[in-house]
Amino acid sequence: MHKVILGLLIISTITVCGQNNQTTIPQEKKFTIGYIDEIESELLDETRVLNIYLPPDYDENKAEKYPVIYLLDGSADEDFIHIVGLVQFYNFPWINKVPKSIVVGIGTVDRRRDFTFPSSVKEENKNFPTSGLSDRFMSFIETELQPYIEKKYRTKNSKTIIGQSMGGLFVTETLLKKPHLFNKYIIISPSLWWDNASLLELNSIILNASFTQETDIYIGVGKEGLTPTKTPRVMEVDANLLYEKLANSKSQSIRLTFDYLPNEDHATIMHQAVSNAFRVLY
Repeated sequence: MHKVILGLLIISTITVCGQNNQTTIPQEKKFTIGYIDEIESELLDETRVLNIYLPPDYDENKAEKYPVIYLLDGSADEDFIHIVGLVQFYNFPWINKVPKSIVVGIGTVDRRRDFTFPSSVKEENKNFPTSGLSDRFMSFIETELQPYIEKKYRTKNSKTIIGQSMGGLFVTETLLKKPHLFNKYIIISPSLWWDNASLLELNSIILNASFTQETDIYIGVGKEGLTPTKTPRVMEVDANLLYEKLANSKSQSIRLTFDYLPNEDHATIMHQAVSNAFRVLY
């Protein structure tokens, strides 16, 4: 009997020790892929969290400057980790498809507020009561975020923005209204249905022969189906209409790619589309 009790005590001790080993992780053993930064925005009247990925040789090569990739929905539990993984993968010297880059993941606070412009559709205003302040978010990027990143980190002039769904709507609006803010635009499954797809009717300097900034545009869309609107629209059709609109530009400085991914839907398209965009744009 004493032997049985002793054996149970030994097993119990081993189990507890095993559990402790699983839950106690020494600080020096933790694995990190980036840094958490913050910016105090006067325009937005709030603190915005930034997830920052720096190339592995950033600290060693003090004279080197790097392109910057700005990622909407860039929180740690959104798209930051897997997009950084793609950047790192395409940076491998035996692949070398994408230049070593700084990635700035902009943590989400209220994407419906930040990514949409005012809508004339009553149902949209009712369903999304905080919507319609994309102009303010665009100004934040232009006058606060970009200067902050360029002052704090060693950056080149090359700037990319990535957005999907309502983020894709915002990237499209930025392209049409302030194309000088970025050199490369990655637009994925854009919610162009917003405000009766009014962006598709918007005139833009980027459509004129006088627009001379070298600008790369990637539009990716999957098998998305009907949009959440009273009047039926199809997301892949709207994305194609955007492509046709830009393809009719008289500017000679635009390089445009349309990518239809029929095996992806609205939930799965982001990773594959960004991977394709990196191959095309670089």
